[in-house]
Amino acid sequence: MNVLVCVKHVPDTETRVKVKPDGMSLDLAEANWVINPYDEFAVEEGIQLKEKLGGEVTALTVGDEEATKTLRQALAMGADKAVLLTDAAFQGGDALGIARVLAAAAKKIPFDLILCGKHAVGDDNQQVGTLVAQLLDIPCVTVVTGLELEGQAAICKREIEGGTEVVKANLPALLTCQKGLNEPRYPSLKGIMAAKKKEVLKWGLADLDLEASTVGVTGAGFQLRKLELPPPRPEGKVLGGEIPDQVKELVRLLREEAKAL
Repeated sequence: MNVLVCVKHVPDTETRVKVKPDGMSLDLAEANWVINPYDEFAVEEGIQLKEKLGGEVTALTVGDEEATKTLRQALAMGADKAVLLTDAAFQGGDALGIARVLAAAAKKIPFDLILCGKHAVGDDNQQVGTLVAQLLDIPCVTVVTGLELEGQAAICKREIEGGTEVVKANLPALLTCQKGLNEPRYPSLKGIMAAKKKEVLKWGLADLDLEASTVGVTGAGFQLRKLELPPPRPEGKVLGGEIPDQVKELVRLLREEAKAL
């Protein structure tokens, strides 16, 4: 069972968001960067499949040299190989551009299954996994919380509103992983030391047989106009007096000030 795991290097969710003065980008100079939390479920699931069925787990990411840290964490957890897809042409691309890069890399690596996090906490666009599946023309199951393999098929449990859906997908397939699928392991000291010795392959535009216009800024299908933080919330009000008086005042405020009634 050869598994590809797509991971992303993202700012920690506890990072205080700041918009640069130009209003066109975020100031992440002081951000702590980590592996995308949902991708940890994907890495763990790939390792568990390898432990049961044999094969290899390869971690892929698109980014600069800093993103190597996320690949090292995947290796420390138990992944066998890592590929950093890095090129100036990849910077600033939209979800489709990034998906084209990942799909081109997947075509060069034998795989039975591709695993991704259900979304990346950095931008929350939740598109890359499904786009990669579409580009590779393979089945895709999203928000997977349970997985069993039966021959050449994946039996997936996924969350839907008010319940759980069971979906069967023939391999090769792509799954996006949700919390509850497993409990990601902490890298052991032995794993961390071993990860430092493992090679991280670096592939650029030429290695993937891609054109810059299809993956980077020039190929982006959107335009960023402006970034701004939400307006600050107004201060809350504390209602005094007896409960009946509080209820009357609350109703008045909801009707006259909040215009909610």
